[in-house]
This record gives sequence, C-alpha cells and structure tokens, in this order.
Amino acid sequence: MIKNTMTGRPWKSLVLAASLFMGAAANATPVLVVDADNHQVLHEEDAGVPWYPASTTKLMSALVVFEAIRAGEVNLTTPVVMSRNATKQAFLESGLVLGRTMTLEDALFAMITASANDVAVALAEAVASDEASFVQRMNETAARIGLTGTHFSNPNGLFDRKNYTTARDLALLGMEVDRLFPEYRRFFLASAVSIDGKELKSNNLLLTRFNGTVGMKTGFLCASGRNFVGLATRNGRRVMVVILGATTERERNERSAQYLTQAFDGRLSSNAGLLENLQNRADVAPEDMRIRLCTDKSAAYEASRDALYPMGLPGHETYLQDQIPAQIRAISTWATDIADDVPVPTRRPS
Repeated sequence: MIKNTMTGRPWKSLVLAASLFMGAAANATPVLVVDADNHQVLHEEDAGVPWYPASTTKLMSALVVFEAIRAGEVNLTTPVVMSRNATKQAFLESGLVLGRTMTLEDALFAMITASANDVAVALAEAVASDEASFVQRMNETAARIGLTGTHFSNPNGLFDRKNYTTARDLALLGMEVDRLFPEYRRFFLASAVSIDGKELKSNNLLLTRFNGTVGMKTGFLCASGRNFVGLATRNGRRVMVVILGATTERERNERSAQYLTQAFDGRLSSNAGLLENLQNRADVAPEDMRIRLCTDKSAAYEASRDALYPMGLPGHETYLQDQIPAQIRAISTWATDIADDVPVPTRRPS
C-alpha cells in the first residue's frame, strides 16, 4: 500500500476520504491554457469565473512600473524606500525595516521573485504619489488592456473582496507584460533573491524543474488557494497556463507542468476560440476557499485533491523531472533617514 508522504495516511484512505468532497466542489477551480502566439484557447475550465488573485496581482504592479520606466517617470536606479505604510503589510519575510532602501531594479526582483508584499507597496509609492494613486493606475491599465472581470484594491494581492480577477484576465495580463516588455523577462526568471544575505526562494518550482519556463507569478491566500500564471516556450512555441485555487504547491506545480507538457505535445485542443472572446461572469462572486484550505475541514479536502491529482506523489508520475540551475539575484539595501515620514502632531487648542 503506497503512502502519501505529506500526510502519512495510506493512499487507500485518501481515496476514501476524497468521497467527502468529490463532485462539483472538487472541480470548481479555474484552469486556462492558451497558445501565447495566436491567443487560441487550448483548454479552459471556468476561465471567466471571478477569483481572488492573491500575489498574481503583482503582475499588474510590474506592468505599471514597467510603463512608468518607459515613460521616464522612474528608472532602474530610482531608490525604493521602505515607508511605514510598506512595513505595515502582512506576511513579511523580507526582513526589511523602516528606511531600508534598494534600487527599483532590485525592488522588482524582490516583488516578483520573493513576492515581497512590503516591497510591492514601496514600489507603488516610488512610482506614484501614494499607494492609492498607484492602484488607480492599475485599474486604468486593466480597463485599457481589456481585463473586463478584474478590479484591484492594492498592489500586492493581500485579501480584499474588491481585489478580484479571472483566469481569462490573468492570461491576457501575463501575455501583455511579456509582449510589451521583452527586455524585462529577466525579472521573471530568477528562482530566488538574497536580500542582505537572507535568501528567499520563489514558489514557482517550474523555474528549476521544467525546461522552457520563462515566468511568471504564483500567489496564495487562504481565500484563493494556490494560484499560478505561467509562461513556457519550447521549439519556438509559447504557451500560457493559469491555474487558480490549487490546494498544495505540489498540485499547483504538477498540474501546471502537465498542462504545458500536453500543450507542447499537441494533446490539447478546444473549440473555445480566441482568449479575448471568452466571457467573464459578472453573475457570481469569487469563491472563498478558506473553509476548505485553512480550517479543520482541510485534511479531507486535501485528500480529495490528492486523489484527483496524484502527480508527484509516491508511485505516481511527475512532470517536474528537469534539473535547471537556480538563478539568484543578490540585493543589497542601505539606510535612508525618513524622519519626515513621522506625522507632525497638531497643536493643542489654547
């Protein structure tokens, strides 16, 4: 009897536990595979259903920053300073404190590779007058490039019910970033950053285990599950994959690699037409995955997903067999005096 090393339970018990969640609930997560050259949809499941983007939001933040560089508003050496607002963000692993500063180039690596929520806000403040103005730019850009099912409320993807998107829109966003700014593809290739000696790895395992991967962004919240917007190229062909709501990193990575493999092998086809012609759904709200992923219900739900997608578990095929050298970006920061950031108290009335 094969055991699942993640849970220690016999594989047969996983299959039995899967019955608790089999059916619509187990399959209600969006998937989209697109030929990035001609925008033909190769496979889609609920691609127009709203979803919480989590850190895939940072793809739009990167696009806005890239456009600001091209417009001459900032450049790759512009200082990005950790403000009080930036250091108040949740899930901080960067180790950065108030006043630490890096170049805008390094900040892009920290935001994209390490998914640093604090650096995303600091970047927004370096490009725009404040975070709110940057978010306004994000939404204006979303409307301009045809993301009809998307709204952003922050630059890093932390949970907010007003921060939502769809697999369709994320595929369009990723391909637009790649099309408009090929000179910046390097920001999506790093598999780790080292910030003042502290190494932070990307959650995109495909960068070091799936040949041809050229990005792009992962994301996770309890409300969203594990999301992925990925782009890969083989034999001159480019394929985009979007997976939303995966349960484990193994599931997200293996399924992404599986879809890409099938697409490159010519085993995916659909009659869905062009990506732009997919319809976003305004009649439903984003799925909230917290009960399934971050409560006492999680073990049974994870078992159901393991039964559906066993790739990479002991005794099952893996699609992540390549060995690719890691690319690590070394980032050094320095101190900046931002005493002026301290609010000036108002005088007490006489």
